[in-house]
Order: sequence, then structure tokens, then C-alpha cells
Amino acid sequence: MFRVLKLVSLLAFFATGHTAFAKEEAGVSASASKLVDLGGGWAITNSMLTGWTVSLGVILFIVWLIGKPSILPSKGQAVIESLISGLRDLLEPIVGKKAFSFAFPLLVTFFIFILVQNWMGLFPGVGTIGWGHDTEGNFHITKPLIRPFTADFNSTIALAGISFGAWLIIIFKFAGPAVIIQDIFGNKADKRETPTVLYYTLSLVFIVVGVIEIISICIRPFTLSVRLFGNVFGGENLLHGTGFFFVFYFMELLVGLIQALVFTLLSSVYIGLICNHGDDHGAEGDHAEESH
Repeated sequence: MFRVLKLVSLLAFFATGHTAFAKEEAGVSASASKLVDLGGGWAITNSMLTGWTVSLGVILFIVWLIGKPSILPSKGQAVIESLISGLRDLLEPIVGKKAFSFAFPLLVTFFIFILVQNWMGLFPGVGTIGWGHDTEGNFHITKPLIRPFTADFNSTIALAGISFGAWLIIIFKFAGPAVIIQDIFGNKADKRETPTVLYYTLSLVFIVVGVIEIISICIRPFTLSVRLFGNVFGGENLLHGTGFFFVFYFMELLVGLIQALVFTLLSSVYIGLICNHGDDHGAEGDHAEESH
């Protein structure tokens, strides 16, 4: 549990006038606003501030909810254990037993972190408190103080980068270079049941497929980040453009949940494609030995 809490804070840390209540603008800026310019191209943005603040709030809330862990769990501890148990049952068959214990803290952190950050745009004051100017009696925000973390493309790129980096570490740790190369470029046909000429022809085909797979792997961080950013940023614009119409409000609740789940599942699938080999065969072998 505390590994998960630490990862929440690390994700927020590495992912990179006057104040007034105002009427919403028709849309949301595509880029985050700089709150503090640190020089040299570095700055603290409103999305970073939101990410850090919300992460700290999530950590404190979970610690408060759990209290002092015990064998007989309190209601708060039971809620957290049920959430983690549900995610375990969902993700373990995908990741595989070998890498699961190593990967699970990061995966459950992704889900909790992204879910809460996605839902931040639904809270009052997000995007409507900040610096701006008065136009024809209406105050328009040009520099919001609070912006959903995942509505910033830089933030989703950082999350995807962490996912990709963790994927590399996990597959080399639990699969190894030989298995990785075989999985990407290896001939998947059974040599004993395939004619020799056809088998070696297929080997050339699988090498070409492996090159395509390498290209696909290289663009995974981009596709992960664009999918998450596009849905959250689009939802923010939809809500602001419709004046937070309640139908779209509840739709964004669902979208936020789905996108957190999709990001987590895809990260799990990428790990499982390399590491989740042989678990079923091992289980069948154990079963056969028990039968004998």
C-alpha cells in the first residue's frame, strides 16, 4: 500500500493580478499556463500545481481512510483493500504471475492517479478561478489557477514515458533479451510440422513483421498520451462550452473512469505480451504431475 502512495507522489513530481470567480469561457486553452517562471525554459504551470496538490490530497485521504492497518480491517481499510483486490483480479491474468508482483504497484497507481486527475475538471472552480480581464461587464479567465493535470499534453506525455520506461525495465528483468528478441522477430511456426522451405520463408516474413512491431512499440508513448489527453481536453472544452450541462457532466464521469482503465489495461497488456508466456503451460505441467 505504501509503495502505491509513494508512486502517486512520484508520478505527480516527474510528470511535468487578482483572483476572482468568473463566468466560463467557450473553450479551454490548449497549453497550460505558467504560474512561476523558473528561467531556462523551466516553469511551474497550473496543471503541475493541480497534479501535486491532488496527489498530496489522495495520499492523505488514503492514509486517513486506512488509519492503523489491522488484521480485522476498518471500513476504510476494507474499501481500499476491495479496490486493490478488484484491480488484482483484473490485471494479474493479463500481466502474468512472474512480473505481476513487481508491476502491480505501478499499475494500480496509474489507475488511481489518472482517475482522480481526470475527474478534477468536474470540481467547481477548476478553470474558472484565476487571472484575466473584464470585458463588457464579464470577467474572462485568461490564466486559470487550476487546470486538470491530464488536460495538459506535457503531463500525459510524462505519464506515457513513465509507463514505457517501466515496461522496458520489467521485460528485461523478467523475460530477458533472448525472449524479447524471439518474441518480436522469432518464427512462430512449429518447425516439426512445417515444411523446411515454408518454415524459412516464414522466418523472413516474421523478421519483417518484427521491424513493424518495433515501429509500433516506439510510437506507444505517443498513442498512450494522445488518447488520454484528447479525451480529457475534449471533455473540458465540451463542459465549458455547454455551461457544465448535467448530461455531459455525468458523461465525463464515465469517460474519466474509462480512460484511467484503458491507460492501465494497455500498460498491463504491453507487459503481458512479453512476460506472460509459459504460465498456463506451467500450470498444466503441475496438474499433469499431480495426476501421475
